[in-house]
Amino acid sequence: MNYLKVDSVALAFNGRNILQSVYLNCRQGEVIGLLGRNGCGKSSLLKIIFGTLNADHKYVSINDEFIHKGYLNNRIAYLPQHNYLPAGVKIEKLARILVDPKLWDDFIQIPVYRNKFNKTISSLSGGELRQLETMIIIHSRAEFILLDEPFTHISPIQADEFKPVIRACAKHKGIIVTDHQYHNILDVSDKIILLTDGVTKHLTNHEELITYGYLSGIN
Repeated sequence: MNYLKVDSVALAFNGRNILQSVYLNCRQGEVIGLLGRNGCGKSSLLKIIFGTLNADHKYVSINDEFIHKGYLNNRIAYLPQHNYLPAGVKIEKLARILVDPKLWDDFIQIPVYRNKFNKTISSLSGGELRQLETMIIIHSRAEFILLDEPFTHISPIQADEFKPVIRACAKHKGIIVTDHQYHNILDVSDKIILLTDGVTKHLTNHEELITYGYLSGIN
């Protein structure tokens, strides 16, 4: 079983500590939900794991093998907050390049692909594009998936369509997901980690989100 370890991550900007001794672990078969307030460093942490942001210090490994740049060798895939698919290209053409052939039969059953595969990326609505980008990333060849705000700009119906897909893909991969729509994160995650004051709090129950001041209450 594949195992991602992230330890001793430290990052400072202009003398302000953003991340301090951050650690988390993610195994194949797990969805880890990462919550925290705006500006707490969630996106920075995902970029550090992926390898596109340099930290002051970090240790990232897969199966105890040190990983300097997570994006190398297709071991870690990252969904950024911004759109990443080129607008003028046919959806099917991009999908055949980016999707793991072993997962192709599952991928083509996803409604946003099945209904739009012969269109270009530019024909999609904002919600459809975000949904497709997320689905392509989690059906990629990578062993571990980092999702930065996959539920942003999509409707509740679209979110409900792909939450089960995230859970299904987690049987074969490890997934770390962050979003401000905390209800969706609680729905899909096996474990919740709260990033607050630059450190990670590994929660044992949802009520601790109130204890640590992230929420005033849970509906």
